[in-house]
Amino acid sequence: MDKRFEPHARLAAVIFLLIGCFFVLRPFLPAVLFAICVSISSWPLYLLLLSKVKGRRNLAAAIMTVSLVLVIVLPLVLVTYNLADNVARIYEQLRLALDEGGLHPPAWLANIPLIGDTIDGYIRRIIGDREELLSLGKNMLEPARHFLTSGGIVLGSGVAQTSLAVFVSFFLYRDGQLLRTALLNGSARIIGDSAPGVALTISRTIRGVMYGLLGTALAQALVAVVGFLIAGVPAVALLGIATFILSLVPVGPPLVWGGAAIWLFNSGQTGWAIFMLVWGGLLISGVDNVVKPFLISRGSSLPFLLVLLGVLGGVLAFGFVGIFIGPTLLAVLYSLLQTWTLGVTTVPQGKDRLTEEKT
Repeated sequence: MDKRFEPHARLAAVIFLLIGCFFVLRPFLPAVLFAICVSISSWPLYLLLLSKVKGRRNLAAAIMTVSLVLVIVLPLVLVTYNLADNVARIYEQLRLALDEGGLHPPAWLANIPLIGDTIDGYIRRIIGDREELLSLGKNMLEPARHFLTSGGIVLGSGVAQTSLAVFVSFFLYRDGQLLRTALLNGSARIIGDSAPGVALTISRTIRGVMYGLLGTALAQALVAVVGFLIAGVPAVALLGIATFILSLVPVGPPLVWGGAAIWLFNSGQTGWAIFMLVWGGLLISGVDNVVKPFLISRGSSLPFLLVLLGVLGGVLAFGFVGIFIGPTLLAVLYSLLQTWTLGVTTVPQGKDRLTEEKT
C-alpha cells in the first residue's frame, strides 16, 4: 500500500514545491521572461564574442551585460528623466501665461478649413473667461493627474524591470549552454524525440519577434531623427529615443512626429510643419509596414492582430517589458500550434539546421 501511494506523494510534493517557487518568483517573472527573450535573441552575438575572448564566459557575459545597459536601460532612464522635467516646465509656463494673460491659441488654428474659426473662437472665449477656464481646469485636472501618474509608474517600473532583466541576463549568458542542455534533457522526457525541433521553433520565433520589434523601432527612430534634423526640430536626441520606445506601441510614433509638426505650426514654420507631416506619414510610419513584417516573418508569420493584442495584453500583464513579452509568448504558441496541428515546421533543414543547433 505504501509503495502504491509513494509516486503520488512525490508528485504532490513536487507540485507544492513548484507552486511555492512560483509565488516567490512572481514579482520578478516579467524581468526574467524579458531577460530570456533578450538572451535568446542575442545568443549568436554572444557566441561570436565568446570566441573573440577565447572562451572566457564571465568576460563575454559582462561585455554583453554592459552593452544591454547602454542600449536598453540608459535610453529609458534618459526619456523618463526628461519627460518628468519637461512636464514640470510646461506646467510652470502655462501657469505663468495664465497669470500674465499671455496665453493665446496658435495663429495657424484659425486657418484650418471649415472648423478653424469655430475652434479658435471657442478657445479665445475660454481663455478670456477666467471662471470658465478655472472650471475647465478643475474638470481636466484629475484625468490629467491620473494619466501622468500612470505613465510615470509604467516608465519607472520599466526602468526597474529592464535593470533587473539585464542583471539576470548576465547569468543566462554565462550559464546558457548548461541551461540549454538541462532544458533539452528535461523536455525530451516530457515530449519525447520532438524536443529539439520544438526548441528550435521556440528560439527562431523569439528571435524573429524580437528582431521585428527592435529592428522596426530602430529603423523608425533613425528615419525620424533625419526628419527632425532636416526640419530643425529641437531636442532631436530625446525625440529620437522617444520614437524608438513608442515604436514598440501601435500608433506610437505619430505622437512624436505629430507633436513636432504641431510645434512647427505654432512657431510659424508652416512649410516645415507640412514637410514633417509628409515625412512622418510616408517614411517614419511607412517603415512599420515594410520592415516589421519582413523581420518577423523570418521567425514567425505572426498576424497583426496577435501583435497588437500581445503588446496591449503584455503591458497590462507585465508592465513596460510586456511590450516584448506579450507578442513573443503569442508568437511561440502560434508557431507551436502550426507545427503540431497543421504540420508546418519552422525547423531549418540541412546546413541551416546545423547552424541553428550550434547557436
